[in-house]
Amino acid sequence: MAYVTHATTKGGRDGRAVLDDGKLALAMALPKEMGGSGEGHNPEQLFALGWSACFGQAVLLLAKKHGLDGQAAKVGCKVEIDKDATSFALKAELTLSIPGADKAKLQALIEDAHQICPYSKATRNNIPVTLTVA
Repeated sequence: MAYVTHATTKGGRDGRAVLDDGKLALAMALPKEMGGSGEGHNPEQLFALGWSACFGQAVLLLAKKHGLDGQAAKVGCKVEIDKDATSFALKAELTLSIPGADKAKLQALIEDAHQICPYSKATRNNIPVTLTVA
């Protein structure tokens, strides 16, 4: 096993989330758009942060193979939650930009990174994911 982390939340979306090592603790709040106060963080924000960082690492790993500068890469992750037929569902958009980079090379890189990123693997065939180069 390479790494393990554990978090505990009390109070759900209007509670407090804490990593067991105590290095991060966040007030959670339902977004205003969903009827909450919006005065804290929400799971979708944390998911977007984690996925963009993880995906960025996959880009760094693969950029040289595509003749691109991975250090100049900017990765965005938009996570949406909405009602579906039974409850709620997520969808996501990953964006990749490298100033001055060839769009075809960027497209090949984002597709390759999507194959190896652990977040991408975890969500594959579970939620709709759009890959966009800018």
